[in-house]
Amino acid sequence: MKITVNGITINYRIDGPAAAPWITMSNSLATTYRMWDAQIEACTSHYRVLRYDKRGHGETDVPDGPYSFELLADDVLALLEALNITRTHFVGLSMGGMTGMTLAFKQPSVLRALVLCDTASADPLGDPALWQERIDVISASGSMEPLVERTIERFLAPATVQSRPETVAAVRDMVRRTPVQGYIACCQALARLRLTERLPNIHIPTLVVVGEQDVATPVALARGIHQRIPGAELVILKDAGHLSNIDQPEAFNKAILEFLARH
Repeated sequence: MKITVNGITINYRIDGPAAAPWITMSNSLATTYRMWDAQIEACTSHYRVLRYDKRGHGETDVPDGPYSFELLADDVLALLEALNITRTHFVGLSMGGMTGMTLAFKQPSVLRALVLCDTASADPLGDPALWQERIDVISASGSMEPLVERTIERFLAPATVQSRPETVAAVRDMVRRTPVQGYIACCQALARLRLTERLPNIHIPTLVVVGEQDVATPVALARGIHQRIPGAELVILKDAGHLSNIDQPEAFNKAILEFLARH
């Protein structure tokens, strides 16, 4: 489904029983809402799930950049308002987690609980020039192709790459189909990410989840977020990389659903 809010048309999907509490799921860089497919059966037994393609991704509009996390959070707030969702759990991975932290600063009253997965509170590459290198590569190519295999290596655990070709192909397809201008505009947002000092101001129940083998946003970054958010919990998933929800869906689902059931 599509809806126009905050000046763009957002592609979204809703699953689950109408009377159930809401979960909103926010995708990573270079994916679509389909990255959450392995969570839907488990989550919709108790929740109504909203997934959406972030600005510049999937079937959502690709306006000119640069984007910012303030803007990405405003997109979510406008989407929630348009759908008459007044309170929701929020599950975000990588850029989705960064969007969730920003939401917690901007409008905490809309959030019941926050699940921050394989994410960071500051530029995860540590140098804006490294983002510019990626931008230059795909700008010269006019496609995502030069980054596809590099992204697979960063996103998925080696065991997944070796043993689950259909899963790898699905992720590869999402990366390949990411609009170049949307990817660039989000890279520009990532290069300016500065949330670390604000984390102690989050007072929403928070779970931090990270794959033990995540090379994009390593465990050390997750521990830093966990230590700074009052009362936050931390789960480290074995044999999981950056897309820990895809690498280890059963363990991921168990972790988030046990946490959300308490909030």
